Amino acid sequence: MQLNNDNTLEKSYTAHASAVIDEGCEIGLGTQIWHFSHIMPNCKIGERCNIGQNVVISPEVVLGNNVKVQNNVSIYTGVICDDDVFLGPSMVFTNVINPRSAVNRRGQYAKTHVGKGASIGANATVVCGNNIGTYALIGAGAVVTKDVLPFALVVGNPARQTGWISEFGHKLKFDENGKAVCPESGQIYMLDNNMVKRIK
Repeated sequence: MQLNNDNTLEKSYTAHASAVIDEGCEIGLGTQIWHFSHIMPNCKIGERCNIGQNVVISPEVVLGNNVKVQNNVSIYTGVICDDDVFLGPSMVFTNVINPRSAVNRRGQYAKTHVGKGASIGANATVVCGNNIGTYALIGAGAVVTKDVLPFALVVGNPARQTGWISEFGHKLKFDENGKAVCPESGQIYMLDNNMVKRIK
């Protein structure tokens, strides 16, 4: 919220009339929320986010700046997404390892952290308690059952790493010295001890 010249409050974000936004949410400047989405209590959503149609964001979820959430995504309590994360259509997070309808596990929600710049493809599932590294790319339909390294490309069910990916989303080809160049950005990466980092 921000003050108008006449001291009335103005929303700093836009939301379609069909969206439901509960009390206690913090929503940043320039964020857009589309049709039939539900933002539940005490969520923190950063600036310039785009929340697609029919999205559910459960209580106390945290989204950084410039997070893109495509249609039909479910983000459950315990999830934290850093800046520039992309969540593809109909992907889902879980938050309980052993759910039972007759057993209340609300105090046992597991945490899942998605690092800056990571992308999660359409219809993927991230099992709770597994963290996604910065700039990782999760393929469409993958089921993530363990932590994903920064810059890793993972696909399949269960998800397995098949390579490394640049910040611009290109597969990296490392030479005998462990260096690779992103074909789009020219950024240079180093692979050392099964970890990738950008060096230029």
